[in-house]
Amino acid sequence: MALDYLSLLNPSQGAAVMQTEGPCMIIAGAGSGKTRVLTYRIANLLEKGVDSFNILALTFTNKAAREMRARIEKVVGPEVKNLWMGTFHSIFARILRSEADKMGYPRSFTIYDTQDSKTLVGQILKELELDDKLYKPGMVLGRISAAKNKLISVQQYLNDPAIRADDEAALRPKIGVIYQQYQQRCFKAGAMDFDDLLYQTNVLFKDHPDVLNKYQNIFKYVMVDEYQDTNYSQYLITRKLSAKDRNICVVGDDAQSIYAFRGADIQNILNFEKDYPELQVFKLEQNYRSTKNIVRAANSVIKNNQAQLRKDVFSDNEEGTLIEVLKAASDNEEGKLVAQSIYEDKMNQHLSYDDFAILYRTNAQSRAMEESLRKLNIKYKIVGGLSFYQRKEIKDLVAYLRLTVNPNDEQALRRVINYPKRGIGDTTIAKLVEAAEQSNHSLWEVVSNADQFLPARVSNPVVGFGEKIKEYTAKAAIHDAYEAAKQIAKESGMIEELYADKSIEGLSRYENIQELLNGIKAFVEDPEREEKSLGAFLQDIALVTDADTKDAQAEGEQVTLMTIHSAKGLEFRNVYIVGMEENLFPSQMMITSRADLEEERRLFYVAITRAEKKLTLSYATSRYQWGNLRSCEKSRFLDEIDPQFVDFKFAATPAGPGAGESPFGHVFERRSNLVPPAPRKTVATKYVTPSDFKPSDTSSLQTGQRVEHPKFGFGTVAKLEKQDGTTKATIKFEEVGEKTLLLSFAKLRVH
Repeated sequence: MALDYLSLLNPSQGAAVMQTEGPCMIIAGAGSGKTRVLTYRIANLLEKGVDSFNILALTFTNKAAREMRARIEKVVGPEVKNLWMGTFHSIFARILRSEADKMGYPRSFTIYDTQDSKTLVGQILKELELDDKLYKPGMVLGRISAAKNKLISVQQYLNDPAIRADDEAALRPKIGVIYQQYQQRCFKAGAMDFDDLLYQTNVLFKDHPDVLNKYQNIFKYVMVDEYQDTNYSQYLITRKLSAKDRNICVVGDDAQSIYAFRGADIQNILNFEKDYPELQVFKLEQNYRSTKNIVRAANSVIKNNQAQLRKDVFSDNEEGTLIEVLKAASDNEEGKLVAQSIYEDKMNQHLSYDDFAILYRTNAQSRAMEESLRKLNIKYKIVGGLSFYQRKEIKDLVAYLRLTVNPNDEQALRRVINYPKRGIGDTTIAKLVEAAEQSNHSLWEVVSNADQFLPARVSNPVVGFGEKIKEYTAKAAIHDAYEAAKQIAKESGMIEELYADKSIEGLSRYENIQELLNGIKAFVEDPEREEKSLGAFLQDIALVTDADTKDAQAEGEQVTLMTIHSAKGLEFRNVYIVGMEENLFPSQMMITSRADLEEERRLFYVAITRAEKKLTLSYATSRYQWGNLRSCEKSRFLDEIDPQFVDFKFAATPAGPGAGESPFGHVFERRSNLVPPAPRKTVATKYVTPSDFKPSDTSSLQTGQRVEHPKFGFGTVAKLEKQDGTTKATIKFEEVGEKTLLLSFAKLRVH
């Protein structure tokens, strides 16, 4: 079977797949097929007789783990189900739940997301009477996170003179106290944040050598993807787990290390050989993604970094077009140039808008791009917008589910104790919190026995709420996640509350709850999942990363807009990197040291290597910032690209278009005599609801029928869907486009 692998791989890939014993490092250049190598390496181990239970494969996103698992299954079959494969956080959350009693945590501990943590920090600041403008919750949380990633405990933080001096110099001497309170409150609530999943795993292995030995014997082969993105905590865990058999394989590319701001330490990959002198190194240098020009341009940029593992990335693909550089007079003109370029390429080359991506250094840059795309009627999606699980109504129901599984979850309890309203006001909640602090009990213990702490008139609704949660917990113990969640959504009063809101926003919130329940149903019906409890579902959604969330805006082909950090691991046919200006890219805040500048250069390298066929760079000579127009100079990174791979001939004049001149003509005039015109918008008469408007009976509504809505005007029924006793109608309105409405709410007049 080994020969079959080798026939599917190039020599470097094949050598990395066949080397299964001892420490090895696979340096995988951009687009070099590292997922294929990891897949076949695991398949090779299984075919050599290694028990699938003895293989640990760590990734940085659930998406990467799913993709790899699916590929391995095609090669080796169902044995793949037994692999320990997933993100660092999901694997170690699983271990911590198994060993929770040794740490003093419940097995059903809650995993706090960033918003939960910020809320808790805000509460602590209020209790300590600290100024939240000086001690901004996000900043405080970042400081705590950095400490945990470096495995600095609360006591070490409080007792370290250097740390204290740093905080005092920043006029924030109380951060150590906040850290202490934060950890105590999390522990009392039976909760861990994302950083705790790694920090507490290190504590577990340090304090319980027998547990470490147990997992060393289980994980005989350890593989780590994207090793350049690991922090100190992750580095230590993987080193400890592989210490016995030393069968550790790390895969990564130092040139794509771009997460220092999250604690990633590039030294982990640069110094890997120091930990393992017997290390075998394999370099995957053939790029299968991009044209030769794009690969060579990327090489010419990254060679300027001093701290790197040298490699010679090459491509056997076509030469490809030169990299275009667009120069605009302003950020608004830059948006116009990019939008027109996308429109022209799409039309002339018969492409889909899905083939295009616009990448930027900061989210704020999307505004000019969005405005210009809208003016040309180009649909787009922004990756990294508000996540489905961050919407208020979703967080409300999830808080009920979390409280059902772990009643000590203080953040969840505070969120829903008076939602829907049940007569428990802020004053009562404050008294409950005070009683919990004075008695050294959790907030839940006080709520459960509210009649002992509060007068009967005030305690009755609190006691009633406590009884409800106990009922939910009992039901969740005997039902799967879907049945439990459905009952909680109904019995809590949330469904009724949202159903009663007939506004467009209310309808949307109600539909979001339905979608959450649909998601839980799919979770329960997934044959791959053995554990179908509410607790298992909550862990699953708590560990969803940014890279796993999909933007579900308008359907159909769309241009993708995203930050470069969000684009890592993705690829697009045509890529636009905008805002190539000094102080923007490289960022003004990231050019205080050589290490910071080299991180910015790696970020540019990542951006370049997302492109398959065509790469366009753009910059503006002036840009609005904080309401003021300021002059800009082009990024030093543009000068680092070897000139032979760049085409400036389409650059705009700094002054912008002249009087009466097409705003795009001077950019494209050398390419063709005729620039495709922007699609014309038809001017529609504003719809006015007629005075005699009266809704029709829609029980026998059919697709194709023409209808009238009091707000959206006239439209045609495109689709009807029946689900759980309700009917959804997808209607294409003449003025506002396509809308999906619940017929039980929609006031439609049938024509």
